[in-house]
Amino acid sequence: MSHFRSLDQLHQAWISWPPAQLFTAFTRCILAIGFIPPSIPKILHRPFTSLPDENPVGHYFNALYGTGFYYDFIGWMQLLAAVLLLIPKTAHLGAFIQFPIMINIAVLTTSVGFKGTWVIAILMALAGFYLLVWEYDRIKAFLFYTRSAPVSYLKKEGILLPVLFALGTALLLMVAISIGLANLDKVALLKLFPLVLGGAIFGGMVYWHHRGMQ
Repeated sequence: MSHFRSLDQLHQAWISWPPAQLFTAFTRCILAIGFIPPSIPKILHRPFTSLPDENPVGHYFNALYGTGFYYDFIGWMQLLAAVLLLIPKTAHLGAFIQFPIMINIAVLTTSVGFKGTWVIAILMALAGFYLLVWEYDRIKAFLFYTRSAPVSYLKKEGILLPVLFALGTALLLMVAISIGLANLDKVALLKLFPLVLGGAIFGGMVYWHHRGMQ
């Protein structure tokens, strides 16, 4: 655990350094300001761009605009992240919300060739990652904490779970066939056997996951 202790000390030294604190405050504010303008047209349900469908960027945003309240939801989440980033006591929550949104924007703008914007988006994503590193002492429990409670196992769990899930899959198929769901009543039973086998494999996956739980 010495490397974790060294990481803690390094992080503590960094967040205690006044220039680093000022840089972090600047980063939070600049990211918040960067999120507010693009959130407004989404919240007001107005088109984000006037580019035509022939342009990949315009095609994407026009399709996104057509999704209805999902388009509005993105705007509200951007605004929420911005507000939380501006308030010191909630800035860590803003960083948690901002980072995945910014990663998505960075990948999007890069993939559709949004000239110039993709560079800014990548820099904002890196800035968001920096803010998460700043919150290392808050999130390290999610990364390194191990529970003290032991994991208990059922007897012959490795056999029981695959059999149980295979039988459960078979039962669900019988119900689906009886009500004609997805036209399964017209499918030969032999062709449905792989689904039962898949249930057994899934049960094995659950067993494997349980064995590795902390």
